[in-house]
Amino acid sequence: MENVIIIGTGCAGYTAAIYTARANLNPLMLAGTQPGGQLTTTTEVENFPGFPEGIQGPDLMMKMQEQAEKFGARMEYAHVEAVTKNGDGSFHVQIEGGKVLETKTVIVATGASPRHLGLPNEKSLIGHGLTSCATCDGAFYRNVPVAVIGGGDSAAEEATFLTRFASTVYLIHRRDELRASKIMADRALANPKIKPIWNSTVSQYLTDEKGEVRAVELLNLVTGEKSELELKCVFVAIGHVPNTQFLNGLVNLDENGYIVQTRGTHTNVDGLFAAGDVADHVYRQAITAAGQGCAAALEAERYLAH
Repeated sequence: MENVIIIGTGCAGYTAAIYTARANLNPLMLAGTQPGGQLTTTTEVENFPGFPEGIQGPDLMMKMQEQAEKFGARMEYAHVEAVTKNGDGSFHVQIEGGKVLETKTVIVATGASPRHLGLPNEKSLIGHGLTSCATCDGAFYRNVPVAVIGGGDSAAEEATFLTRFASTVYLIHRRDELRASKIMADRALANPKIKPIWNSTVSQYLTDEKGEVRAVELLNLVTGEKSELELKCVFVAIGHVPNTQFLNGLVNLDENGYIVQTRGTHTNVDGLFAAGDVADHVYRQAITAAGQGCAAALEAERYLAH
């Protein structure tokens, strides 16, 4: 019987592991299909406190893992298939291969996966002119043209934010008007740096000799015409998918599939806590995920003590 199993190993999971390990709870981390989480797909991270020169995303995750393991956290490279609650209040955590683990508490820190267009070379371009976080990467693209794909509030907000840095922000949307709320849409379209491209989608990413994005091929969905648009970065803002499939209705989710936190990082299931992007669709930052990982660890520790 484990004291605590932490599912997911991004900023939230590793921070929860550091805190629970230092509390002598001997936590077990389950790394899943993407050890280190979303930051392993990024290059330079400049906004995580304590690294004034910046740090590579994978390096930051490795340091967090080393810190957790230094205090006694254990790592298993396993993918969780299901979590169920037992009559005595403990949990069964089933991992691939049929193995079942038992634990008194669970911290879910599985994050959310950004939606992408599904184009052939998309995954290899993440961090090389393709991203899903304007707050994280906007400052790298000063005085150059960029594009935002999407038409909702997130797309309008990211496009507006990017006008602080980019020379031009192309807002590419499949329809002839934004889905965003009127105030967000009006603010974006009133900005002289934002140029909407209606009824269009990106059909291909075009790269330079270094493998960085240099342009996109646009497809007009009304005329069928194709054209090339030169830019330095594409920000995909068509939503995220929280990684909650393995919970199978155990906890309450909101209409978009994010775990509902009832008090702090508590959920409607006693002993099960949620931290980071799996429950947070507002901030989605490494530092806020780490903060929630800390909170979940402290709350799990208090739950076990009581």
